[in-house]
Amino acid sequence: MPIGVIANCLGIIIGGIAGSFIGPRLTESFKTNLNLVFGACAMTMGISSISLMKNMPAVILSVILGTVIGLIIHLGNLTQKMGMEMEKIISKIIPEQSKKDAEYQSVLVTAIVLFCASGTGIYGSITAGMTGDHSILLAKTVLDLATALIFACILGVVTCVIAVPQFIIFMVLFLLAGAIYPFCTETMICDFKACGGVLLVATGFRMMKVKEFPIADMIPAMVLVMPLSHLWVTYVLPFVS
Repeated sequence: MPIGVIANCLGIIIGGIAGSFIGPRLTESFKTNLNLVFGACAMTMGISSISLMKNMPAVILSVILGTVIGLIIHLGNLTQKMGMEMEKIISKIIPEQSKKDAEYQSVLVTAIVLFCASGTGIYGSITAGMTGDHSILLAKTVLDLATALIFACILGVVTCVIAVPQFIIFMVLFLLAGAIYPFCTETMICDFKACGGVLLVATGFRMMKVKEFPIADMIPAMVLVMPLSHLWVTYVLPFVS
């Protein structure tokens, strides 16, 4: 039973609905300051994950190569278009008052990546599918519920729809966990978490509006990090030592 996956998605939906109602009643200063706090929380989770890193060269190479691939295939633009299509569909059902400007689109992409492509969520889904331990996803649910509330203050009820692609991604990982997990060593998992931590730190900077990192374009790094970590440990380290 994918309890953690379901709970995580429900957290986003509940937070999105609550934020849609509370948002208009909050001052811009309140929303800005609270968003800074959640940006700091995302960075804290990222730094905590990065500290688990075992092979820095493999992780850094994954981030660089993954971002290059993302930029070449315009993954960020594709993600943004997907998000705007989601917004169009939901706005036909519930008219939105949010501005569909560059800032709105930037926030939408940030929310999609934060909820659907975080290292914590991906690893948590794999762990839950393989071992039945849902604690990682349940812990993520608490943060996602509060974060969804803040995002919904800007995006409106569109925030709830992000739970759909998240459910699909996490369920696929949950179901495939039995095939993936046996090939993962502890070192590979730590490097995977560290790579996800880099994306979370970048997400924190973006939430705090310090720097607009191309987070969506960085997602392929999550696919590359485990194979590169394995190659580094198996072939490179024995050679240099």
